[in-house]
Amino acid sequence: MIELDNLSKTYAKSQSKAVDALTLTVPDGVIFGFLGPNGAGKTTTIKLTCGALQPDSGNVKIDGISMTKAPLAAKRRIGLVNDNPEIFGRLKALEYINFVADIYRVPTALRKERIDSLATTFQIADVLTNPIASLSRGMKQKVAIIASLVYDPQNWILDEPMVGLDPEASFQMKEIMRQRTAEGKCVFFSTHVMEVAEKICDELAIINKGKILFVGTLEALRDLRASEGAQDATSQSLEELFLELVDETDGVGR
Repeated sequence: MIELDNLSKTYAKSQSKAVDALTLTVPDGVIFGFLGPNGAGKTTTIKLTCGALQPDSGNVKIDGISMTKAPLAAKRRIGLVNDNPEIFGRLKALEYINFVADIYRVPTALRKERIDSLATTFQIADVLTNPIASLSRGMKQKVAIIASLVYDPQNWILDEPMVGLDPEASFQMKEIMRQRTAEGKCVFFSTHVMEVAEKICDELAIINKGKILFVGTLEALRDLRASEGAQDATSQSLEELFLELVDETDGVGR
C-alpha cells in the first residue's frame, strides 16, 4: 500500500507548486491509474513517492514504512519504471538486470528463472547480451520493466509504462498488472492513454496543477458528474469525463 500525506513540492526556478498538499492512498489488490495533463504533477508525485525527490512538506509511507525515516526499507518495497528508460547504456541488458537483482539480493536460481520467463514474455531473450545503448527505446523499456520485476516488489510504480511498447508488449504489461493485483500487490501507474485506463483501472485519481480533482472508480466519477448536472455523464467515456473536469479547473470551455 502507498500512502501520500499532504505532499507539497515547489521547484526553485518556477516558484510554483508542482504538487500542492496532495493526499492519496493506493491500496493493495487494485490497478490504480494516475491521470492528468502534461505538467499536472504526475511525474513529480511519482518521484516523491519513490524517494527520488524530497517533499517540501508531507510524508510518504510504503507499506507503513516512512520514506523520510527509513528510506532504504521503503525503497526495497518498490519496483519503479520511469517515463524515460535511458539506463546505463554501456552495460549489457543482462548485466543491468543482474545489477538490480544484486542490489535486492535475489538468489541466483530465482533470478534466472524470473529473467528467462520475463525475457520470453517480452520477446527480448535474443538481445540480453547487447549493450543497452544499442537498443531501441521500446527494447530499453522492456529491459527496465524486467529489472523492476526481477525482485518481485510488493508495490509496482509505473510512469507512462506503455510509451514505446509494441502492441504485444503492451498487452503483456496489462496482463502482468492484473496478475500482480490478483496476488494482492499494489500497481500504481500514470498514463495519458485514457482508453487503457478505462479498460484496466480498478480505481483512479485525476490531478491538475498539482491538486487532486477526483479519486475513485470510473462509475463513481460518472455519478459525481451526473450529480453536478453534466449531461449524459453516465454514458460518457473516461476521456470525455477527464477532459471536462480538467477544462473546468483550467477555466476553459469546450
